Amino acid sequence: MTKLSLGRYTEIETLIRARYPLIYAVSWEESRVLREIGDIGQRLGKAVYCWTVNDGLVSYSPGLDVKQEGKKGTKDPLMAVRDVLQQTEPAIYVLKDFHRYIKEAAVTRGLRDLAEQLRSTYVSVVLLSAVVEIPVELEKDVTIVDYPLPSREDIRHLLQSIAADVKSNPNLTMDLSNGAEEAILNGAVGLTLTEAENVFAKTLVTTGRLTAVEVPLIFSEKKQIIRKTGLLEYIQVQEDLREVGGLDRLKKWVVQRKMAFGQAARQFGLPTPKGLLILGVQGCGKSLCAKAVPRLWQVPLLRLDMGQLFGSLVGSSEQNVRRAIQLAESVQPVVLWIDEIDKGFSGLDSSSFSDAGTTSRVFGTIITWLQEKTSSVFVIATANNVEVLPPELLRKGRFDEIFFVDLPNPAERESIVRIHLAKRRRNPDHFDIKALAQASEGFSGAEIEQAVISALFDAFTERTDITTDHVLRAIRETVPLSRLMDQEIKRRREWSKGRTRPAT
Repeated sequence: MTKLSLGRYTEIETLIRARYPLIYAVSWEESRVLREIGDIGQRLGKAVYCWTVNDGLVSYSPGLDVKQEGKKGTKDPLMAVRDVLQQTEPAIYVLKDFHRYIKEAAVTRGLRDLAEQLRSTYVSVVLLSAVVEIPVELEKDVTIVDYPLPSREDIRHLLQSIAADVKSNPNLTMDLSNGAEEAILNGAVGLTLTEAENVFAKTLVTTGRLTAVEVPLIFSEKKQIIRKTGLLEYIQVQEDLREVGGLDRLKKWVVQRKMAFGQAARQFGLPTPKGLLILGVQGCGKSLCAKAVPRLWQVPLLRLDMGQLFGSLVGSSEQNVRRAIQLAESVQPVVLWIDEIDKGFSGLDSSSFSDAGTTSRVFGTIITWLQEKTSSVFVIATANNVEVLPPELLRKGRFDEIFFVDLPNPAERESIVRIHLAKRRRNPDHFDIKALAQASEGFSGAEIEQAVISALFDAFTERTDITTDHVLRAIRETVPLSRLMDQEIKRRREWSKGRTRPAT
């Protein structure tokens, strides 16, 4: 079984010209692939036939919309294979969803006989399916062609075509100027042409316009794709980078890469950013940053749950991680958040004894992808227990940068107090911010937030408004994690020196 990548839709024509008997085209877009094969048939002077279990074998011509009657007796997959065996004239047969029947003993045998006989003819068989399922007996006879999703230029052509149609309608508005076209394309890349056309039409019908403002509506179509699998979680981002107190170096780093996914960055010579590993103390803003970055960059956020990857069936975990990666790449540009990656690979050293090496193989698949990927999937991984992370994960090339997030300093604590008071509709200028920052020494950002919330409860119970004293009392009643885990936090700080970049 040979696996080839499809360039600008020329690879499949090359295989047909080279008289490859069995070609397995992997795609969700049946009509798009069929139109391409119809064009190839016209150029090469070959008849094109299409098979489905409902209609049997039907003659196909590009642009022909009339429903034809299928050839009698060919609805049965084995009969269809036998019919192809009798073909002597140059032809291309497209068998849709044949993966459901390919593992039947008689059909497998029939395809093997077909592959042997067609080598000396001008007949090619294309198995068209969205999934790959090939019996071992056919692995040497089948050539896989991954039919890619529409390119950025394909979607741009569709968008401009819709814009030309909308011009004549005074009730609809399209604005593709000032970077709007690139923002819309970023939102639509990863969709099929049909999905992109549908979401553009839905946006125009819903809002009466299609501009950069409507990009979140386009992202909603990608959310539908994610929900169907259950391997990834599409997170509706509410957080803003302005809600992150301190961490100025980390915030500056992500702001600089805001435009790094566009075509202008590629033309300038910049590579696509790979990812970011954020280590540090619990509750200090790692997850908050992971959720704020996609909003800044105006891209979707997907969360990878490591627990969902490890299935109960042998081999399913490895298949799950490959499917998750393919799914993330299909909706690029996107931020993929792997939360608490240290827990997912905590048993790596004993994997060969405890789970027959499953964790090791999943880890190997992920780090190889991190190293080799060229797609616009930006990975943000967060971890608390840095000491258990495998050294392979920390090697340069897996991530663009590794930041260490420590407990907030006095200035950062002032910023955090102000943020959480403002979020609860209180004017921070009415509070003694310096006193609160000083009293909360050793507190994480999450602990400061909880102190403000606790003070609000106290004030609400007393039927009065919250004051500095309420917050100070809540702080004094809280035992921060830094006291409970003093030695461990010191050990993490020592480990981070020379290995990571301080986020502050």
